[in-house]
Amino acid sequence: MAGAVVPHFTNDLGIARVRIGAREFMCIGARPPFDHPHVFLDMGDENEKICPYCSTLYVYDASLDAHAADPAACVYEPALAAE
Repeated sequence: MAGAVVPHFTNDLGIARVRIGAREFMCIGARPPFDHPHVFLDMGDENEKICPYCSTLYVYDASLDAHAADPAACVYEPALAAE
């Protein structure tokens, strides 16, 4: 798991529902500096999860890549620490 990057999603668009290709992910709310605490969410066996901070409904879509979202603007690529 050390080499894996958990997908991060954002909702700058302020839409009610975002389709994503991952069941385990981070929600950051809006992009920095307007982000909320970055929260790890796990859908488990369910197909949707609501962020407790921003109330975005994330819906799992198996046709999407694990790091993809619909709309695509909801994908957030965090800066990686320098090695």
